[in-house]
Amino acid sequence: MNNQTNVSSYNRIEILKLMYLSREGDRREGVLLRQGKGWWRIAGKGHETMAVVPLLMRRDDYLFPYYRDRAMMLARGVANADLALAYFGKHKSSSGGRQMPGHYSDRSRNIWSVPSPTGSHLLPACGVAWAMKLKKHSSIVVATVGDAATRQGEFYEAVSFAIERQLPLILIVEDNSYGISTNTSKYNPFNLGVFGGEINLVEVDARHPDRVFNALDPVVQRTRSGEGPTVMVFHLDRLCSHASSDDQTVYRSQREIERVLAQDPVEAFSLELIKSGELSESEWEGIKESIKAQVDADYIAAENELDPSSTELMDHTFSESVDPLPPPLVGGRRWRIVDAVNYIFHRAAAESSDYFFFGEDIEDPKGGVFGLTSGLSTSHPERVFNSPLAEATIAGIGVGMACYGLKPIFEFQFVDFISPAWNQISQNLSTLRWRSFGDWSAPCVFYAPYGAYSTGGGLWHSQANESLYAHLPGIYVIVPSTPEDAAGLLWTSMHCHDPVLFLIPKNLLRNRMEIPLNLEAVGIGEARVRKRGSDVTVVTWGNCVDLVIAASNKLSDEAELEIIDLRTIQPWDKRTVTESVKKTGRLVVVEEDGRSCSVGQMIISEMVDDPDSFYSFVSPPRLVSKPDVHIGYNPIYEYAALPGVEDVVESIRFTLEE
Repeated sequence: MNNQTNVSSYNRIEILKLMYLSREGDRREGVLLRQGKGWWRIAGKGHETMAVVPLLMRRDDYLFPYYRDRAMMLARGVANADLALAYFGKHKSSSGGRQMPGHYSDRSRNIWSVPSPTGSHLLPACGVAWAMKLKKHSSIVVATVGDAATRQGEFYEAVSFAIERQLPLILIVEDNSYGISTNTSKYNPFNLGVFGGEINLVEVDARHPDRVFNALDPVVQRTRSGEGPTVMVFHLDRLCSHASSDDQTVYRSQREIERVLAQDPVEAFSLELIKSGELSESEWEGIKESIKAQVDADYIAAENELDPSSTELMDHTFSESVDPLPPPLVGGRRWRIVDAVNYIFHRAAAESSDYFFFGEDIEDPKGGVFGLTSGLSTSHPERVFNSPLAEATIAGIGVGMACYGLKPIFEFQFVDFISPAWNQISQNLSTLRWRSFGDWSAPCVFYAPYGAYSTGGGLWHSQANESLYAHLPGIYVIVPSTPEDAAGLLWTSMHCHDPVLFLIPKNLLRNRMEIPLNLEAVGIGEARVRKRGSDVTVVTWGNCVDLVIAASNKLSDEAELEIIDLRTIQPWDKRTVTESVKKTGRLVVVEEDGRSCSVGQMIISEMVDDPDSFYSFVSPPRLVSKPDVHIGYNPIYEYAALPGVEDVVESIRFTLEE
């Protein structure tokens, strides 16, 4: 086969240098690990021809790599010294020491931060590619992934979405036939014939850089010209164990190891260049010695760099807060939450062309199953889109679009069905800013109808599970209970610099409520005192606010309750609660969620743990919540599980008796 390319800008000797630089960095890290310097490493040995890929990319293109792409990072312009810093987990590394080696990131070069869960970067890659297309930019996205990850569900969702939207995406599968110790030949969907003619599929023997260049060049041109996505399968060899914690001799025969080593792309390419006369043996020896000296110097310098400081542990969990603005909602009249949210959506869409809306059934004439987006696609058809029935796609696309600078406002039809998106929410959305040391962020709003107290919902239309998301650092969790708070908090969320999960209580959606004439800005993390009192502090949120107000009316002759609507679950307003408990000496928390590991338990635990509030208690704090049980379809089951007014009254009376 003729490996020569006719592209004059392609320099075979420079490619060889990059390949060898990658190989030497791998070798050096192996030596350091054996010396007890470092904790873990993963090598790209055998994947060095990937250095060709960035040569065909522009600066404004985006790269979503995976952990075996060391050579590709070097070719994209990342210095070997930076990879050395990452190996030692130093403060100056791309993650500030927070990510393992091989988890590349460089915002200045549009290299997205690599997550460990395989394939979880592909949907965000589609999000960036879609943003490029929506903005009519000529940029492209290149995403790489190992062959084992092609059995992840998100791989199929990414391919499907890329085809559906004809995205400027090149998805490269680096097929080395192994997922750690498992030979993937019988699992590989391309071997199984899963993909047919519905995608542009290109297979390449990628053990030689010229073949990579010749195969990739027309694909890049086609992608950039708007002809849609391509999946490329690069056949490579993994010439090493999976990682430093693995030993390939346990599961690969010596014969197989010798066979793949005989196809070493660095060795084969260097011999070819010497044989062709493009490079002399002495020149090659000089190049190798120079690169070895550079790598040694880089790692010696990196080892002596500063480590991260424990005082920086919390840095970049969230951005710096922004001053909230009053919501543009007409005050002094009766509103429903559904109408207030819809009004804010329309105002936001009119304010900025960067707001995009995406979710199941949100286009007109449906306008969402609860009507939250009614009229929006009619007014802004270029920015309001129905999604497939695929929650991971909704979340992953939102992450990617936000990283590109757009403002996604995406709907999950019910919070109960959000679980397929858990991987994106927990592994990308919540970690991205922190794991990249503030380099990357994904400010977006994911909203979902939430909660019970509406009969006939059953197990999967009645969940109040805010504690699951409150457990994830880096995401704001909000639950409003009035139209003005829904509008105010939504407006604030849409203008902040961090991801927000906005949960809208279904049972309150269509209640008409009088709102103040003049609406104030609502900051994230600010509770609202709904009623002043001196005897018992009652903290609640969402659907349970009405229960507590009803209980207060029932106890009007017995006690004056101070009712605090928490509004924001993460972070919660501890200061307001503490000040109230100092006055009342008593605390009851009322929640709709299940009891164990709940927000209510968190609040009580933190209040009891803090001397500033503990010594204020004159009776033990109480928690009113749903027991650890699901909600059944028959209303008898539902109301047997959920807290009721009498449950709240009983707990309040208990605190008064102590």
